[in-house]
Amino acid sequence: MSFQAYLDNIKAKTGKSAEDFKKLAEKKKFVIKGELDPKVKATEVLNWLKEEYELGHGHAMSLYAYFKGKRE
Repeated sequence: MSFQAYLDNIKAKTGKSAEDFKKLAEKKKFVIKGELDPKVKATEVLNWLKEEYELGHGHAMSLYAYFKGKRE
């Protein structure tokens, strides 16, 4: 599955885009001024996405990669 397909599936499941999730991550202080806080561990972000949005590991990882700047 392509990176974009993961993001499309997340939007279909949650109604939220990757940018919506980035804004939510900013509220959680995982993302600061548009950049993933280097002190934040991947597991913190993954656990949040899995618990609050019922995303699977691959989908949560794709959002984590998006927060780190991946776009393709």
